[in-house]
Amino acid sequence: MVLLAIAGILLLGGGIVVLVSNLRKPAGGAGMLDQIGTYGYVAEAARGAGETAGRRPLDSLAGRLGDTAARRLSRYSEDKVRQKLIAAGMYGTSPRKLLGYQVIIAIFLGLLGFWLGATKSLPIAVLFLAGGLALGWWLPSVYVDRTRRLRYEQMDRQMPDLIDLLIVCVEAGLGILASMRVASEKLKDPLGQELRLTLQEQRMGLSVGEAIQSLGKRADCDNMRIFVRALTQGEKLGVSIGKTMRDLAEEMRKRRKAAAEERAQKMPLKMLFPLLFFIFPAIFIVLLVPAFINIGHLLK
Repeated sequence: MVLLAIAGILLLGGGIVVLVSNLRKPAGGAGMLDQIGTYGYVAEAARGAGETAGRRPLDSLAGRLGDTAARRLSRYSEDKVRQKLIAAGMYGTSPRKLLGYQVIIAIFLGLLGFWLGATKSLPIAVLFLAGGLALGWWLPSVYVDRTRRLRYEQMDRQMPDLIDLLIVCVEAGLGILASMRVASEKLKDPLGQELRLTLQEQRMGLSVGEAIQSLGKRADCDNMRIFVRALTQGEKLGVSIGKTMRDLAEEMRKRRKAAAEERAQKMPLKMLFPLLFFIFPAIFIVLLVPAFINIGHLLK
């Protein structure tokens, strides 16, 4: 039984590693352009995607399984899944490929659960089978949601740096697009990646306002919404970009200060659990155990 459990844990860990590595692996040059075409950033798909798929047979299998499953699932919303993948920065993963990975992981964990439960009894094996199928279907979606949330948080932290860079560039005489190009070279991903995609959209024919609004749709975090709204309103009203950026920088600093105060107010509540279950018991052991030992010796 111990060997079976160890083997099951190793198989589960291997499956999760394969899933994460294939979902996070960025597509190469032509493959990346093909995915950009799929998501609407480029009008024409680039050549060479077949070579990329041939080098990654697991991706090819997931794509075929996803196509089959999508045709059979009437309630499957490909647009919603695509929006989640775009928000998570997973441009190399299509919605149907993610669906295929859900099917693969669900089958893998279901069979693993059935194998582990078969050593005990058939009802337990069926129960483990159902649990493995549900867990395998649920894990990829949870991974995408978590990646999207962490990516939004990272972009929120990068936004004040972006605003400062734009202020310096605009006051130096550059336009908004040239300033965004400089900022995209200075900032790290994910915000630098989103700025580069915005500039690429503008080069492909979108107007400046449309490209900025598309940026807000892809990166729908709090600070980005404020940034896009300020630029859009400033362009419509004819307000100076430098003044708009300065007002926006002041608002960003106020929001960052408010967020820090909010985190500070939550700290006592977050410290309650480790205090009650880890720190206080250790303190009681250090302080009271010697006293109890002395009392026991005196009573004897």
